Amino acid sequence: MAKVSGLLLRKVSPQASRFSRPAYMGWMTVHPMPAREQSTLASGDAKEEKPIQVPKTGSENGEQKAIVSYWGVPPANLTKEDGSPWKWHCFRPWETYKADISIDVEKHHKPVKFMDKFAYWTVQALKIPTHMFFQRKHMCHAMLLETVAAVPGMVGGMLLHCQSPRRFEQSGGWIKALLEEAENERMHLMTFIELAKPQWYERAIVFAVQGVFFNAYFLTYLASPKVAHRITGYLEEEAVRSYTEFLKDLDNGSFENVPAPAIAIDYWRLPAESTLRDVVEVIRADEAHHRDVNHYASDIQCQGHQFKDVPAPLGYH
Repeated sequence: MAKVSGLLLRKVSPQASRFSRPAYMGWMTVHPMPAREQSTLASGDAKEEKPIQVPKTGSENGEQKAIVSYWGVPPANLTKEDGSPWKWHCFRPWETYKADISIDVEKHHKPVKFMDKFAYWTVQALKIPTHMFFQRKHMCHAMLLETVAAVPGMVGGMLLHCQSPRRFEQSGGWIKALLEEAENERMHLMTFIELAKPQWYERAIVFAVQGVFFNAYFLTYLASPKVAHRITGYLEEEAVRSYTEFLKDLDNGSFENVPAPAIAIDYWRLPAESTLRDVVEVIRADEAHHRDVNHYASDIQCQGHQFKDVPAPLGYH
């Protein structure tokens, strides 16, 4: 049964005269005619329009089911450079890139001012319980780290996105840069869950930590973007150190160097024979890039500049 307004009913053909009006006199319910036929008749066009058939995407009891779309949105039919089908829905071919693994992973912003020291020691305090819980469980640590690391870019990008139309001003490209950072961190997580499935208690920890951190970071960013970005810069420094320890354990055999998952090979354009070590190395490079961007963003604010006046650094692609 399709629901249409009384105005529309007055325009449809007599075949649509059978309807019932509910007690609240809101919408009229028409029985004999599908919604698509009503819309074409109302416009004076009796030509039948068929819904778009989207390729089969899911399966139920072993049988694939096609999606039928009324809205005329064409299905995405993507392929790789070699012509093979593109299998990922969480990212597209033009969002892939080669990570710059030559980036300096030893850089550190020395805290001098009170604001820097506050941000630095906040991160150091947060690091203690995390290391006590995970110790050398690198995969579990990485999954928790990435669920938290995806928050700052999203919060910053969201707040700058709201600020830009509110103030009728440009953003300097920072909205896209920060949202791209959040998406990149999410892809790190999508990669790790291909290798290890979190236990129920790890999911509970992620749920609690992400909820607390999101709200705390949101309030911090509202109060002082320069402090928020400095905290993120130090968080990324710790992420770089964490992945460096991960690489050491892979090199000395303490952690099995399994083949790289297919999603990582496509996202970072890695060779087909790549291993987990190659994946961790490119993820560490990403974290180092986030470190530099967030320390740079904090420096801009500290020097009295506005994001709209200083172009954002180039992204990954």
